[in-house]
Amino acid sequence: MYTARFKGKLLPFIFLSPTLVILVVFLYYPVIQTFILSTYRVAFLGLRKKFVGLENFVDLFQDPGYLHTLQATAVITMVIVVGGLAISLAIAMLANQNIRGASIYRILLVWPFALSPAVAGVIWLFMFSPGFGAVNYLMYLITGIELNWLGNPRLAVLLIIIASIWKNLGYNVVFYIAALQNLNTEVLEAASIDGANAWKRFWYVTFALLSPMTFFLLITNITYSFFDLFGMIDIVTKGGPLDATNVMIYNLYRDGFEYYKTGLAAAQSVILFAAVVALTLIQFRTSGRRVHYGG
Repeated sequence: MYTARFKGKLLPFIFLSPTLVILVVFLYYPVIQTFILSTYRVAFLGLRKKFVGLENFVDLFQDPGYLHTLQATAVITMVIVVGGLAISLAIAMLANQNIRGASIYRILLVWPFALSPAVAGVIWLFMFSPGFGAVNYLMYLITGIELNWLGNPRLAVLLIIIASIWKNLGYNVVFYIAALQNLNTEVLEAASIDGANAWKRFWYVTFALLSPMTFFLLITNITYSFFDLFGMIDIVTKGGPLDATNVMIYNLYRDGFEYYKTGLAAAQSVILFAAVVALTLIQFRTSGRRVHYGG
């Protein structure tokens, strides 16, 4: 294997300097400032700051509204991750069949992921809006019932979950199809010869061999559920009704940019950062043990 060698110790750092400058200015410095800001009470537009230590965090965890936000985030995230991966794997298994026009079906499955969250949100808003939504209109024609998807807390949560799973479906399906196409078919054939039925072949062979991809998608879907729901929620429900869809990332936005509680918003961003890191570490320590790489 050829290894690049630089003349002098300074040259590698010169090549890396543009990337390092961008990382420091746009990533590391804002993160450090966020941690610092979370320990301050900030007046309107930052005209005055007062150091309060951990008081912002104490206030948040004593606030019933924020505790409700944490609960809503946990429930929505769990359903999106588990439901999204299960549906994606089922569709990927079907799309991986050797049928005519399979490539066309796979392309059609991917296109929702190419949409921006704002565009996807507008599509779902128009489909489920009371009065003129296409879904409500068809449901009324068939059943005579018109549901208030945006006014009922449970229906609003269900709508956000379905829309979010649909939005990220193409991403998961593409990776699962790629993994399925690279499976060791000899193992599946051996299991079939040994008398294993279709379910056992899937659960004990296919799903086991897909564990590295499932683990990767588990982490990315958790991150998606924590951060990328903002656009969908902002367009469709605005965190309502009754804060039913007010997840952590949207509550952070409202406190920071609508109510100008900058210190509290910074504290929430630290909590969100810590939650994602903690969940990722837990996944690496638990689910990671069941991941088997290689043939």
